[in-house]
Amino acid sequence: MPMPAGDGIVRVSREKTGRGGKTVTVVRGLTLDAVALAATAKQLRAACGAGGTTKDGVIEVQGDHVERVMTWLTESGHRVKRVGG
Repeated sequence: MPMPAGDGIVRVSREKTGRGGKTVTVVRGLTLDAVALAATAKQLRAACGAGGTTKDGVIEVQGDHVERVMTWLTESGHRVKRVGG
């Protein structure tokens, strides 16, 4: 399976639209295969103490955890950028 193309920057944003008013933290741009992405999502959810999911190469963590997710990803050696409000 080919690795998803990207510019090496992980983008973290907060989204609310289309989710019944619930806020989620969205992580895009992780160039990992499906297994590694699922493992990373599990670690992020545990670090935030929240639920979430992984779909189409995007990690979603329930709640507003942008700062915590960015800190965790930076400590894991990723280049992180905050996107949106």
